[in-house]
Amino acid sequence: MQPIVKAIRWINIGAATLASAMMVLMMLHITLDVAARYFFNGQIVGTLEVVSFYYMVALVFLAFGFVELKHENIRVDLFVQMMPRRVRFGLYVFACLMGLVFFGMLFWQTLSDAIRATGSGEEAMSNFRFIIWPSRWSLPVGFAAAFLAVVSNLLTSLSQRTAL
Repeated sequence: MQPIVKAIRWINIGAATLASAMMVLMMLHITLDVAARYFFNGQIVGTLEVVSFYYMVALVFLAFGFVELKHENIRVDLFVQMMPRRVRFGLYVFACLMGLVFFGMLFWQTLSDAIRATGSGEEAMSNFRFIIWPSRWSLPVGFAAAFLAVVSNLLTSLSQRTAL
């Protein structure tokens, strides 16, 4: 089980690293666009589209799994903390199973959407030809990483017999 958890951890670190790289690229792109406007009275054509359809989508969705793996998602467990240890464990396992269903369904739907968008060569309306189908793949990759993170947390919880 430990090799599976380690592999899932590295997959999520890779996805988070890619999300971080997208953030750095977005900052550089926007900085260059602002500099071009300020110093040269020009612009980088397509900055808004690239930021909206590529950088932001990748930044948000590729980091889901890493956030889940680190238990940093929003939790409201005011009453759960007052429950007995076994009940907390049972609720945690139940929540993980629901998370697997949720992320599994999101993965499946976004995968079919990405395949459809790729097949049709999806484009966005713009002053120029702007292909957006590659950005559709950030969603199924991110949801798959989140699914795997829930699997990892569930396996860890089951092996320790405690809620994480």
